[in-house]
Amino acid sequence: MLPLLSPPGRLRAAAAEANAVGAATAPRPAVILPGLGNNTGDYARLAAALRDDHGLPAAVVARVARPDWLRNAAGLLDASYWRGTLRPRPVLDWYLKRVDEAVSEARELCAPDGKISLIGHSAGGWLARVYMEEFDASDISLLLTLGTPHLPPPKGVPGVIDQTRGLLNYVEENCAPAVYTPELRYVCIAGRYIQGAPLLGNTAVASDEVLAVDTPSEGGEAVIISTNDKSTSSGATWRARFVGQGYKQVCGRADVWGDGVVPEMAAHLEGALNISFDGVYHSPVGADDEQRPWYGSPAILKQWVHHLLS
Repeated sequence: MLPLLSPPGRLRAAAAEANAVGAATAPRPAVILPGLGNNTGDYARLAAALRDDHGLPAAVVARVARPDWLRNAAGLLDASYWRGTLRPRPVLDWYLKRVDEAVSEARELCAPDGKISLIGHSAGGWLARVYMEEFDASDISLLLTLGTPHLPPPKGVPGVIDQTRGLLNYVEENCAPAVYTPELRYVCIAGRYIQGAPLLGNTAVASDEVLAVDTPSEGGEAVIISTNDKSTSSGATWRARFVGQGYKQVCGRADVWGDGVVPEMAAHLEGALNISFDGVYHSPVGADDEQRPWYGSPAILKQWVHHLLS
């Protein structure tokens, strides 16, 4: 008996459908966008972990050197800087160009009709939104931000000065809103490393405002522990007050939780999938995987990497 054969056209259609499904479900190459003051090397361990430990076909870090950030001083020559209405372009064109080069490199490593993920750390998160607005983003299916100050600081709060000089207002008003759909997903991750406190006056902030992560040897979810004994607390520490002043410049309040640089409330976006991790520090610089893990430390990475794999 002869075997039953499908018509060639149907075989080709089935193969094309299988390829499309495979491209949609296979892990996507990722592009990592460095934060303000960071360089490419700060994310080398994260990129290697994404490739070697979690199976991403590629993890490309935009090529940024620390001195490159001095280019932003060109904004001082723009009158809109002093008016507080600065726009990302042309001041940040140098950064957007580096991102575009990294995205092009990732595209070369993509499967046919494949998609790309963007991972934006700190300012790299809102700069990713500018990139997606200004450049070809048709094949970007995920924007995952780590400790990004997405929201502009509130106006009219005493002692608060918009340190972005209007950049975040521009992003909020001109970039597409966050969504979480099958075609495009925004995932915004915040850290709760230390609670800030007002500079003056008594506060209820206790001395256990710094949290650490203790990872079980068997794996699984991180367990949150306090680095200090609650019974000995009597008020806010100088560190909480200092950090609180930084938080206040970002969100208008000092007495909030954050990752030591960016308040939790500023790192989330309406419309996105918003996640907070206890005990997570802002930056790879100064981080310690055991005592002060940052977003890319192994114990934290394994809790959000699935967003890149599905």
